[in-house]
Amino acid sequence: MSDLSNHQPCALSPDFSKGLIPAIVQDAHDKEVLMLAYMNEEAWKLTLESGEAHFFSRSRQKIWHKGESSGHTQKVLAIRLDCDNDTILLLVEQRGNAACHTGRRSCFYRELKEGKVAFCSPQVFDPKEVYKA
Repeated sequence: MSDLSNHQPCALSPDFSKGLIPAIVQDAHDKEVLMLAYMNEEAWKLTLESGEAHFFSRSRQKIWHKGESSGHTQKVLAIRLDCDNDTILLLVEQRGNAACHTGRRSCFYRELKEGKVAFCSPQVFDPKEVYKA
């Protein structure tokens, strides 16, 4: 898999006509789903231009570069669109080994299995140490 740093003009065209669209982020190597975020057209273009994941924060109402605070960036190795062009799948190399602001590898770190809830993704860093105000 190659990265996007030398990408050609993109034939993929997400449909942003309905506003924000979901972007699923998956580890390109082990296929673990790391997170779900949202993109607008600006975040899409920044991702293509930089080769690193950018999203639109619904809570902060602004563009954010994944890892801008923590240093845990996501190098985009491939991008897929669903059949309706309204969901993006980013296959990434997770730098820093944690995608979640809770310090865990994946935002999907809780699992319901056989009626019991358990943690299923390791904590890689202490968020109190990384996100000092």
